[in-house]
Amino acid sequence: MTLRFGSPAPSLKVPNWVLGEPLTHFQSGKVYIVDFLASWCGPSVTAMPGLVQLQDKYKDSGLEVIGIAASERAATGDEARTMLDTWLTETFTRLNFRIAFDDTGEMHKLWMTASYSFGIPTSFVVDRDGRIVFIGHPMELDDVLPKVLDGSWRTSAEAKEADKERIAEARLMLGR
Repeated sequence: MTLRFGSPAPSLKVPNWVLGEPLTHFQSGKVYIVDFLASWCGPSVTAMPGLVQLQDKYKDSGLEVIGIAASERAATGDEARTMLDTWLTETFTRLNFRIAFDDTGEMHKLWMTASYSFGIPTSFVVDRDGRIVFIGHPMELDDVLPKVLDGSWRTSAEAKEADKERIAEARLMLGR
């Protein structure tokens, strides 16, 4: 199944929550940013302060940011978890959103592979109805998120065109 604009959000199959209480399902009426990140990824480091700001700015509007570390590079899951913990503790003293760690590959398969997303960070926005309404770089969220929160994004030509362009780029990368 291809995950794209309008698709129901996949499950949150996360074995370990590093920061915040575990979340097992998306709540109706809330908007979520599910951001795939990694401790070794420079753009992930750059994007984190923006995600903190978005969580602060829109928490009263029903936004919840979730960071998913599913691409850590280490010999074992325990080593990867230790690296992630150290990175979060030393680099980000003011995180205000949940962080999950998945070394099973399940989240990567359900979200990244299914959406033809190849790079990190990649953010998925899940709207109040549990549908994916944006897949892209977290730096694009400043423009998209207010429209998702007020309900105008899902029906916009801009949203549909952004998804069409994203899929075309992915197919080009895959040679299809």
